[in-house]
Amino acid sequence: MKKGIITIYALIFGMVFLILLGAIVGFILFGLNLIEKRIAWHKAFHIAEAGIEYYKWCINNNIDCELEKEYSDITGKAIGKFKIEIQTNSNCQQIILHQIISTGSTFKFPEIKRKISVLYARESVAKYAYILNSNVWVGADHVIRGPFHSNGGIRFDGTNLSLVSSAQETWECTNSFGCGPTGVGYGLGLCPPECQIINWRCICPGVFSTTQNSQRDLFLYPIPQFDFAGITADLAQIKTSAQNLGGIYLPPANQINPRGKGWHLKFFVDESTGEAKVEAKIITALSPTCGYSFENDGFPICQTSKEGFYQWNYFTITSEQTYQIFTIPSSCSVIFVEDNLWPEGIIKGKVTVASANLIDPNKDTDVILNYNLDYAGTGNDGLTLISERNILIGPDSPDYMTLKGIFIAQKGRFSRNHYQGNIRESLTITGSIISSGRVGTQWVNQGGHIISGYKNRETYLDPRLLYEPPVFTPYLTPQFKKVKWEEIINY
Repeated sequence: MKKGIITIYALIFGMVFLILLGAIVGFILFGLNLIEKRIAWHKAFHIAEAGIEYYKWCINNNIDCELEKEYSDITGKAIGKFKIEIQTNSNCQQIILHQIISTGSTFKFPEIKRKISVLYARESVAKYAYILNSNVWVGADHVIRGPFHSNGGIRFDGTNLSLVSSAQETWECTNSFGCGPTGVGYGLGLCPPECQIINWRCICPGVFSTTQNSQRDLFLYPIPQFDFAGITADLAQIKTSAQNLGGIYLPPANQINPRGKGWHLKFFVDESTGEAKVEAKIITALSPTCGYSFENDGFPICQTSKEGFYQWNYFTITSEQTYQIFTIPSSCSVIFVEDNLWPEGIIKGKVTVASANLIDPNKDTDVILNYNLDYAGTGNDGLTLISERNILIGPDSPDYMTLKGIFIAQKGRFSRNHYQGNIRESLTITGSIISSGRVGTQWVNQGGHIISGYKNRETYLDPRLLYEPPVFTPYLTPQFKKVKWEEIINY
């Protein structure tokens, strides 16, 4: 009897032990499985990142790579795979940016996936408020909110809220920049104390200031020169796109009207449809104003001068005829004008406008700004305005002028010539100025008094155009780089 009871107890305790052992083993196996899944979760992330780096290499080397690929560990064993999805923002068959979405997983736990989204783009010239290729004098009234660079020397008397850099270690500050060798001091024609007189020449640091407005700790010189040729637009490519890829092409105005002098473009938003449109008018008559500049623009001489040039500026429109109203195409938002250009109006969306004469190699075109250029305010607006030679603010510009966009004077300058007694109140620029020649929109006499141009000037950088500028805007580097990263959690 006792033996039977012992046997029963043994069976009961054995069963309990086996149940407990099974539970413990199951718990351990469950824990190990969780650990393995957690490791697979981390590995899936690294595999997804590998997919991002892989396709970045494909983009920068212009290679059409596989969108699904195995991933191997350091021993060469394939442990998982990544799958790539690509979304591109392009215009005129030009890629503006890439969005790369990479999903990674391991072969052991294919159901565990990690997804990463990365935006790849290039830095455009909109990184800078100004990029210049010559010496410049920034007046005391000018407030510049954005990096300022010149390959020449800089006298910066304005207010800078960002870096001011020059490629020059020293430069000669001449009379046209308010300096001179007649003595040391801050008056016009004197060599400022920051500089020194050497052989009757006022030699100054690459960047210097004669006012208390400037933040001198943000002056940097010398730095390597900007390759100005490398940041200019390919006008022939823009023309081809306008003619063959659905953009807008306007020929020399005199091919349509023998009296044609150039094109007047007025941008606007259609109130009934909300579409971005532009009215193209052929200018048939212009009236001249005698203007002074340091550069010879090849216009008729209106007055003799020992220094600089007084020339007739035929900038004021007195007669024109409507040619056509265009809807700005969304697939190729470019307008190429094979003539001088007078633009104005409200820009909706992004558009690039170029003025150049590629028919006659002996003629360069100018862009004349007699009117405001503003945005519709959609948050996705942008203008890149490119001139083969100069972008000049005309004598009839508004008292309070607003200019928004990236303005590129490829061979010439962005400026406003001196018009006797022609003084305006305020010029506000939002965007970037890229100018081969000297920039200037204000003129002062020997007493330092303003005698022409704008009394108050402000320039604001537009960061929205840094990575998503209008098509054919020049880039600082051809390489795409990571500008935004995020993991997609819920998918």
